Amino acid sequence: MGRTMPEPLSNEEVEEARVRLVDGVRVGVLLTLRHGRPFGSHVPFLFGSDWTRAFLHLSRLAQHAQHLAADPRTALFVAETDSPEKNPLALKRLNVMGTAAPLARDTAEYTAAKAAYIARFPLSAPMFGFADFGMWELRLEEAHLVLGFGHAYGARASAPRTWVHQQPETGGRP
Repeated sequence: MGRTMPEPLSNEEVEEARVRLVDGVRVGVLLTLRHGRPFGSHVPFLFGSDWTRAFLHLSRLAQHAQHLAADPRTALFVAETDSPEKNPLALKRLNVMGTAAPLARDTAEYTAAKAAYIARFPLSAPMFGFADFGMWELRLEEAHLVLGFGHAYGARASAPRTWVHQQPETGGRP
């Protein structure tokens, strides 16, 4: 006997759930390519006004920053925290994919990203004085958001607040 799928959420409900997820989680997994293979690192992150831009403060000495310098293709994975009373298969999670580029320190964009980053991560302020650290911008093109069983949604950067319900039988993409 098959399970009845829940009704899709509205765009507004999906967007509100996405915002709650990323506001409630401060560290995600940055996926880079190392010799053509996926490499994951825990990183603090800050999203811009929507999911299409994220900012990271990385040391160029870190492997993931070196990977991005060699190949800017990347993904950022954010998931709600697990606990014994939760079903780990139903945890809310967001996977965003795109490319990364360092921000030049002498730009207004860098200054704004730095201020927002320090506001979210006050203990990071001293690291902005370290010469090997810099702000990176993730320019994200595609998002996959899971809000529980039967609630998988996709979006593209061209319409970041238009969430397409991904039907299990079709594996639909936005």
